[in-house]
Amino acid sequence: MDCTKIKIAVITTVRNDNLFLIKWIDYYGSIFGHKNLFVFLDGHDQKLPECDNVNEVNFLKLPHKNLKRSKGDRNRALQMSYLAHSLFLLFDTILAMDVDEFLVLDPLAGTDLINYLSTKKRYETLSALGLDVGQNLEIEKQIDFNKPFLNQRNFAHISSRYTKPVVANKPVIWGSGMHRIKGSNYRIDKNLYLFHFGMVDYEKSKHKLKDEDLIQKKWINHIKRRKKLFEIITKNKPIAWDKVINKARFKQQYFRKILAWNKPSSLFKNKIVIIDKRFKDIV
Repeated sequence: MDCTKIKIAVITTVRNDNLFLIKWIDYYGSIFGHKNLFVFLDGHDQKLPECDNVNEVNFLKLPHKNLKRSKGDRNRALQMSYLAHSLFLLFDTILAMDVDEFLVLDPLAGTDLINYLSTKKRYETLSALGLDVGQNLEIEKQIDFNKPFLNQRNFAHISSRYTKPVVANKPVIWGSGMHRIKGSNYRIDKNLYLFHFGMVDYEKSKHKLKDEDLIQKKWINHIKRRKKLFEIITKNKPIAWDKVINKARFKQQYFRKILAWNKPSSLFKNKIVIIDKRFKDIV
């Protein structure tokens, strides 16, 4: 296969959150090209972010539906799935994720993400091992969105919730929250990681609790549960990267949820990993 000719599109959806969107555009645009990014703006009231190359990004404003959290997640997954179906007429591979999720290739793989994914075309989808990055409240300061996140955060919760099939090589239907492919198995790639930054900063999470839009959609209880990540990271002893990552990947690949065979189960309750320094400048 000629790795230089593989065409990859990246898609996401967002409402009322330009901070992560700017980071998302900068990160994926620098890898795949800004013209290959597709963003659903949830509502005609949404404004374009103020960032470099924003005019090259493909934005689609959709009428906002005032849906509760669970139904809204399903609706977003269907929107992304149908957009991906049409994009396969132009692209070889589609990446789909939330705006606070960043697909990272292990630097030890010795290549870039485009060339790496071009060698994986035989698989219907690929999942990346999920790492839920949070703030250690005792030793880490408030996040600076203008600097790399992983230069400011040292710990992550190893999370099966964010081990998501974000890479698709053929048309698929993602389930709610993009956590699985309907009717299809998953494969966790040994060199791919999905860093989730939704709870990267305690102060930012506090502001979410006051968001009227989120309150109406009953997101608040979900956010309160997610805020437990700060306690988990602050109070649990972290484990060295090389001592736990391969074990976590193995367990998530082969242990399944009883009522959801195509979703991983980590069997880890509060395993915190020290993010290896080789990732520090990537995101």
